[in-house]
Amino acid sequence: MLKLAYLGPEGTFAEEALRILAPDAERLPSVNVSAALEAARHGEADGAVVPLENSLEGGIASTLDELAWGEPLLITAEVLLPVAFSLLARPGKEIGDIKRVYSHPAALTQCRGYVARELPDAVVVAAPSTAGAAQEVSLPGSPYDAAIAARIAGEHYGLVELASDIGDRSDTVTRFIRVARPGPLPEPTGADRTSLVAFLSDDHPGALLEMLTEFSVRGVNLTRIESRPTGDGLGNYFFHFDLEGHVADARVGEAISGLHRICAGVRFLGSYPRADGLAPQIRRGTADTDFTEAASWLTRIRSGLL
Repeated sequence: MLKLAYLGPEGTFAEEALRILAPDAERLPSVNVSAALEAARHGEADGAVVPLENSLEGGIASTLDELAWGEPLLITAEVLLPVAFSLLARPGKEIGDIKRVYSHPAALTQCRGYVARELPDAVVVAAPSTAGAAQEVSLPGSPYDAAIAARIAGEHYGLVELASDIGDRSDTVTRFIRVARPGPLPEPTGADRTSLVAFLSDDHPGALLEMLTEFSVRGVNLTRIESRPTGDGLGNYFFHFDLEGHVADARVGEAISGLHRICAGVRFLGSYPRADGLAPQIRRGTADTDFTEAASWLTRIRSGLL
């Protein structure tokens, strides 16, 4: 049976995403994103499901960095999961009793307005996961009075929902990805996304523009670009890119090849179906047939056949 690691414990949004992506898979909860990805890398699981970005907070730093620096993993699928948070506490607690709130940093960010408005004197503490926070709050003698997590986590750990839908935005969505060790890529569907990481050869005026030009001149649309520090001092960054299309598409393949020529390194993170099913708009001159015809024309020129 397929086994997938995920950001645990039971009751996290990651588990919900896993159930959507692979409903029949055996689930292996992990203490954090790094542990889930390491389980996939070392064969303890066949893959992992982890959060990549949130519509309110942006990229999930731990996932972005792990994909860039750890042993290579490929993204094989994604899901867009609506996220709703609840304030959960042990039975008998009321809003006025809440002095310490425990939750994942992403959840705390997304519920910042509610906490400031309704719990202005509460101390907020970061947890490895929302469900882990709920689990901790449920324990007798816990130093925390409430957790911010999914309602299902409260049901799982016997907590009472003091308030529901407390996120600052009601339309918040988190994008989760399924990753696996390198292997055959998913076949192109016509509505695909490709992800990669690029490292600058050196920092100079126009360095980022040079990278973006490789996509622009080939009609490749970027859906996300995000910089992350390399750790080698202030001002040194690498870049995460998500782009429309599959590496099997000529325009995408040529863009990535061009990027490889000008960068210190490029890590391919996968080509996989888009969860929203949106197909790219192919600009004139950038379809596969256009690249094939141009290559044939160049061959004739080089052969002296005008």
